[in-house]
Order: sequence, then structure tokens, then C-alpha cells
Amino acid sequence: MKRQEQELVVARNRKARHDYQLEDTWEAGIVLVGTEVKALRAGRASLVDGFAEVEGGEVWLQQVHIPQYAQGTWTNHTVRRKRKLLLHRTEIDRIERRLAEKGLTLIPISLYFSDGRAKVEIALARGKKTWDKRHALAERQATREVEAEFSRRLKGRRE
Repeated sequence: MKRQEQELVVARNRKARHDYQLEDTWEAGIVLVGTEVKALRAGRASLVDGFAEVEGGEVWLQQVHIPQYAQGTWTNHTVRRKRKLLLHRTEIDRIERRLAEKGLTLIPISLYFSDGRAKVEIALARGKKTWDKRHALAERQATREVEAEFSRRLKGRRE
């Protein structure tokens, strides 16, 4: 019998879609110690200041906050340590080539469990300017108003 695939999202970087224009995304495994896994299963993590970089042919996740496990003892982990990401060599090479371009960075989008294994979704992103953010907000507002008007007309109201 096939195992049922399930995902439990621990943390999302909601501000990433506002601050960056996302180009490519990858799913990567993450190397964790025992107390980090337990803290994540408790549903506590923050991706806000996190970023990833390629160093020595490996991808490392930095500045991701996984708080200490409450029942942990002296074996507890460091809160903002460097964590290795598990990707295929071809993916790492592609990321490394793209990061050489000016203005691109690698950021975590979400942290979740898939089939009991911790995964992180990382994205290649280009920073938005302030006017880009305002423009995107205005576009969302306009599409929302258009959809509301269509909805009103479908219901037979003319307000």
C-alpha cells in the first residue's frame, strides 16, 4: 500500500513575496539535529531574516531562527546556526550560476514536513524597489475591484 503524502507547514516567509520578485524555486532537504526537529514539530520557527548561499559547492541556510526545544537539556542546539541544505549537484550548479548575476539572492519561502522529513522551499529572488511594491499593490487592488464588480453583476445587482 502506498504511503499517504502529507505536508505540515511550520513557517512561511510571507514578506518575501512582497519584498522580492521570485524567479525559480527549489525544494531542499535540511540537515537538522534532534532538538531542532522537536522544536519544529512543536510548530515554532521564523524565516524572516533567513537567506541561503553557496559555499564550497554546498548550499547553506543562514539566520533562520529555530528556538530551543523547551524540554531539551545540555544537548540543545544553537538558535541561528548554519544549516546545510540537501540538493542535487545539477541544482546546486544551476543556483551558483544564477547567483553570479547581479541583484539575485537565495531566500527561504517556507519550512515544512513532507512524509516526516523536514524540507525547505528556497527561491531565487530579485529585490523589488519601493515603486515596484506600490505598483504590485495597486494591481492587486484593481483586480479585486474588477472581480467584485463581476460578482455584483452576476448576482443581478447594480450598485
